[in-house]
Amino acid sequence: MEPFVVKENSLASASSPLKKRRIDHTADGSATLASNSNIALSNISGDEPRLNMAAFGNNSNNHEIDEDLHSRQLAVYGRETMRRLFASNVLISGMQGLGVEIAKNIILAGVKSVTLHDENVVELWDLSSNFVFSEEDVGKNRALASVQKLQELNNAVAVSTLTEKLTKEQLSGYQAAVFVDISFEKATEFDDYCHSHQPPIAFIKADVRGLFGSLFCDFGPEFTVLDVDGEEPHSGIIASVSNENPAFVSCVDDERLEFEDGDLVVFSEVEGMTELNDGKPRKIKNVKPYSFVLDEDTTSYGTYMKGGIVTQVKQPKVLNFKPLREAINNPGDFLLSDFAKFDRPPLLHLAFQALDRFSSQAGRFPFAGSEEDAQKLVEIAIDINGSLGDARLEDVNSKLLRHLAFGSRAVLNPMAAMFGGIVGQEVVKACSGKFHPIFQFFYFDSVESLPKEPLDGSEFRPQNSRYDAQISVFGSTLQKKLENAKVFVVGAGALGCEFLKNLALMGVSCGVQGKLTVTDDDVIEKSNLSRQFLFRDWNIGQAKSTVAATAAVGINWRLNIDALQNRVGPETENVFDDSFWENLTVVVNALDNVTARLYVDSRCVYFQKPLLESGTLGAKCNTQMVIPHLTENYGASRDPPEKQAPMCTVHSFPHNIDHCLTWARSEFEGLLEKTPAEVNAYLSKPDEYMNAMRTAGDAQARDTLGRVVECLEKEKCNSFQDCVTWARLRFEDYFVNRVKQLIYTFPEDANTSTGAPFWSAPKRFPRPLQFSSTDLSHINFVMAAAILRAETFGIPTPDWAKAPTGLAEAVERVIVPDFEPRKDAKIVTDEKATTLSTASVDDAAVIDELIANLERCRLSLQPDFRMKPIQFEKDDDSNYHMDMIAGLANMRARNYSVPEVDKLKAKFIAGRIIPAIATSTAMATGFVCLELYKVLDGSHTVEDYRNTFANLALPLFSMAEPVPPKVVKHQDQSWTVWDRWVIRGNPTLRELLNWLEEKELKAYSISCGSCLLYNSMFPRHRERMDRRVVDLAREVAKVELPAYRRHLDVVVACEDNDDNDVDIPLVSVYYA
Repeated sequence: MEPFVVKENSLASASSPLKKRRIDHTADGSATLASNSNIALSNISGDEPRLNMAAFGNNSNNHEIDEDLHSRQLAVYGRETMRRLFASNVLISGMQGLGVEIAKNIILAGVKSVTLHDENVVELWDLSSNFVFSEEDVGKNRALASVQKLQELNNAVAVSTLTEKLTKEQLSGYQAAVFVDISFEKATEFDDYCHSHQPPIAFIKADVRGLFGSLFCDFGPEFTVLDVDGEEPHSGIIASVSNENPAFVSCVDDERLEFEDGDLVVFSEVEGMTELNDGKPRKIKNVKPYSFVLDEDTTSYGTYMKGGIVTQVKQPKVLNFKPLREAINNPGDFLLSDFAKFDRPPLLHLAFQALDRFSSQAGRFPFAGSEEDAQKLVEIAIDINGSLGDARLEDVNSKLLRHLAFGSRAVLNPMAAMFGGIVGQEVVKACSGKFHPIFQFFYFDSVESLPKEPLDGSEFRPQNSRYDAQISVFGSTLQKKLENAKVFVVGAGALGCEFLKNLALMGVSCGVQGKLTVTDDDVIEKSNLSRQFLFRDWNIGQAKSTVAATAAVGINWRLNIDALQNRVGPETENVFDDSFWENLTVVVNALDNVTARLYVDSRCVYFQKPLLESGTLGAKCNTQMVIPHLTENYGASRDPPEKQAPMCTVHSFPHNIDHCLTWARSEFEGLLEKTPAEVNAYLSKPDEYMNAMRTAGDAQARDTLGRVVECLEKEKCNSFQDCVTWARLRFEDYFVNRVKQLIYTFPEDANTSTGAPFWSAPKRFPRPLQFSSTDLSHINFVMAAAILRAETFGIPTPDWAKAPTGLAEAVERVIVPDFEPRKDAKIVTDEKATTLSTASVDDAAVIDELIANLERCRLSLQPDFRMKPIQFEKDDDSNYHMDMIAGLANMRARNYSVPEVDKLKAKFIAGRIIPAIATSTAMATGFVCLELYKVLDGSHTVEDYRNTFANLALPLFSMAEPVPPKVVKHQDQSWTVWDRWVIRGNPTLRELLNWLEEKELKAYSISCGSCLLYNSMFPRHRERMDRRVVDLAREVAKVELPAYRRHLDVVVACEDNDDNDVDIPLVSVYYA
């Protein structure tokens, strides 16, 4: 789910391989940066009033953000947050599995520096959860063994090491310090120092113990959260404001208001009651879907006339963190993750204290399978609980404590991945003030992942393997199941990279019988590198699946993996055939689109295979477990479709920048891709093309031909000056002439047929622009449009065209004709209209005339003339695509007095960029892999599984049991979507009907695809009774059955004995 370029104090460019000079090993065994390694904190006054920005690091340097690289992360954080991250120094102490996961996510996010601290050496035990260690690293210092591979993730982050005992004074140079695997006593000492330091240093303590995890955050006595949720401020379009106390405000019903009682809002563009336009935040209450009450007396204000925008004001929030020594005894409210475990956090708060005391007394953690150690832990917990007075728990769950004791030495990869994402996000919050921190304790457990059957003590015995930590929790039997699993990972992007890393560390498909297949038809792009951590900049352009598979084998050489570059869909069922699906153990989706998800879901339902589904959107993630016969399938529930703006709004009456950008993208594709493609289609096969247009004979064919003729006749370009002329006249057409025509047809005082003002909200009255060669935005639009037009005609772009002054001279030579509005112009105003083309009785005649013109144009062209259609590519800032789209959108926004956006924001919207960060991706895959243990164990019930929705920004964790599938009942039989009835032996139609009658079902219709094989109403169909079903399918339905296929599916409509319709499962007829 990426390195960046830092202008000043850069250690390496984002595109270069790791600079060896950057890591020097000192005599004491630590590693330091050879240059530019100063991580001292400078106190500055920030650019945000009333906030102590020194806590967020020195932000005075002008850091250049590589927008190609960080576009997905920028869509989540924004520039200011990214700049604060670039100025932040982070310490991570403890480089076991959790520590390295946190480091990975922080380095990918792009802080200034990360220091890795660990005094201990790599053990074989660590390889269960740490993706940077290999068997060759056993015996080396953990920090030193980690530094080079972590540095490769982002060459612009200074990664260094500390290998000796850490003192609290060494923390003074950091904005955040993360401690993993540290005692409460030592943690309290470090936290006291961080809490009282000026400015405070964010202190985070995190632990993963088997299937249990804990997290504590202390960001200082007064920490300012600049943005509590990361959402864009909501807004509404005003319809009326009353003159009363308090005032009642109604908004247009274009979209529901997303305000809440107590929100602060600002007003703008209000006509009449102009007192509201002073920019002062105002409090609102009694919020309804399309109205609210303004907590203000407006009786003396001017009378509201029209217009106005109301926008939410997001307020900073100050949090008063308590140091650990106070919070441990007075923890306050715990952040819940699973409402079925409402009473679990207080118990885990006690359990982790007991585990810390056990470790201090014994000098070690409890041994796996040791009942004596488990009982000792329970006794310590009971003792601590007895000293809590009124705060003591009624029940100390000894069974839960036993599970904690058995797994306390183990760091499991899924837990490390999940907590690595959560803790990584807390570090980002601490360094930037972006999103609400965890306040202050968070506990989590997944004991449901344990095997259902009790295990013998011998199951936990170490085997001197890299999986010993995992075996100490789950036993050797489940480990064998993991190793022999046959897994299909669909997608090798951000989620796919994390999954492959997790699966390799867990030992999935690493046995003799195991096999992991990963497929992805995409190649690596620069923008992938900030989340898809198995890729490096030298992999750009290579196949994702191949590179990811190679990297996964580098993590665990025993992994049996096949990498394919096939899209999974109906067109590749010869690759992913019946035998492929039938042999799978489980499918893991790592996809980024609903269509592909639905297809994979349908295959998993058909072949009754478990599907582990997940997705992310910025700081949010969700996971869904699709388990045969236990849960509903992915396709059983759908999100409502996104609301689309009416076509007339986008083309003539935009009232926000999204409308302008939607129109701009449409115009870009029409001018530079679709029309040139139509030209080439015509020139390649003129007769065939003209016949197709005559046959269509409609308004769409007429308009398409008109654009082709225009492109080859009036607007054909032979020189770059012609392209400049085209671009300048296009400006005049879009932003001057069309607006003049619109306001001529609908003047400002126009009324609708009902007498209401035509230009009432949400419509905005437009104003034509006046082109000026001194307006850089005008010149930049012409530049981008001319360069791209030249590209479609194969005309080289001269150097002077890329300089505003040189281009301005060429623009001045363009003669712009005068424009006179037409009285008969037709402008679509119907919001239900789906096309702007209007049919005419003369369409056929116009098409014939256009074809004649087209033939004349063709005769004047060189025989090999072809245009070059341009496909929109958002992630290349040098190709002028986004320059043109941003120019189109912003000039249109200027027409309608809509706020303009910069090119980056335009890229997010027009490019439909999905916001993405590494932390939520890592967390999602951790959740999924905890469920994988249950799937491969094979004995869990639906109550044991968990679907998850999480939002790291709030933060919010919501886990719930999956929904069971809908059950259909017929007499003593029942079935769900998971059932598929199978009849073997190549049956005849009669045999199929008799087989159904045995189930007391009367079939009256049997179809294959869209063709009817049998219907009881048709007498002639009775002649087919003794024909093989497969032969009927071949003959009647014209079904082509490939060699790898052994059956065909038919849909049967049935009635019961009372003539009631019964929905039965799909029937598979096996003929081989």
